Amino acid sequence: MLRGSYSARVDEKGRLKVPTEFRAHLDLGYPGGKYYITSFDGLNARIFPMPEWEKTEERLAGLASLHPLREKLLRRTNYYGQVVEMDAQGRVLIPAVLREAAEMRGDVTVMGYLRYLEVWNQERLLGEMKAKPFTDEDKQALADLGI
Repeated sequence: MLRGSYSARVDEKGRLKVPTEFRAHLDLGYPGGKYYITSFDGLNARIFPMPEWEKTEERLAGLASLHPLREKLLRRTNYYGQVVEMDAQGRVLIPAVLREAAEMRGDVTVMGYLRYLEVWNQERLLGEMKAKPFTDEDKQALADLGI
């Protein structure tokens, strides 16, 4: 499982060096080095190992082709997304349109979301967390889910 957060940098060419702690898990669990980098909203980047993204695609393919949420999600993930390969130095290229939308340059935070990574501009991440605090309703919803 991918967990925790680490600081990293997106270089001038738009490449993210995946933190060593995550790379070790990815190399072991997902050999081949192919990833789908995308976003649902343009605020951050999600890096899915291809087998994990393919599971999502299979579930989406099972929905009716005119299902409004299927169409909405595919439009966004295809607009922001690209298949990439990790290079020998452990870097992946963040797609240009996503880099621009998510303000991915310089210092970023890379977080493990169990089966994929999420990458945020550090200032934007802190702003999002302050704007959307963890509430008592959130705690109750988790309790209702047995967490």
